[in-house]
Amino acid sequence: MSSRSRWGISPRRSIEAECTRRGKAAVVAGCIALLDGDTRDRRLIVALGGPPAQQMLIGNSRADLLLWLRVWAVRGLLWAWDESALDALSAALDDDAWRVREMAAKVVARHLLGDLLSSVANLRNDPVARVRQAAGRSVARLTLARA
Repeated sequence: MSSRSRWGISPRRSIEAECTRRGKAAVVAGCIALLDGDTRDRRLIVALGGPPAQQMLIGNSRADLLLWLRVWAVRGLLWAWDESALDALSAALDDDAWRVREMAAKVVARHLLGDLLSSVANLRNDPVARVRQAAGRSVARLTLARA
């Protein structure tokens, strides 16, 4: 699987470009707002989700949109992190949607967020294999780093 998306750049590069445009703190705050259900920032939504986000904004059900907004918001935190997002990320580890939980575990691992070790460790018993695998990698990385 290529790191390049259908919009010609990787999600990471798109998020970094948005950080350059508006500042990392504003991107992080926008991701937190999306996780709280605030869907007003269409430019950020498209920066996080690319062409799929554009399509969802014009045509999919609200439930589908809200699920993917949470996934994309957590993915935004993968590449634009600040401690101000810790509570939102903690909540994402307990999200009803497995894709959100999986991505949140990846964020914990990437940023070595030892404060969330016990929460991510609990996800090693998640009913979804991909979440269990991401949680296992996260716990291993945190343990190795002694975070």
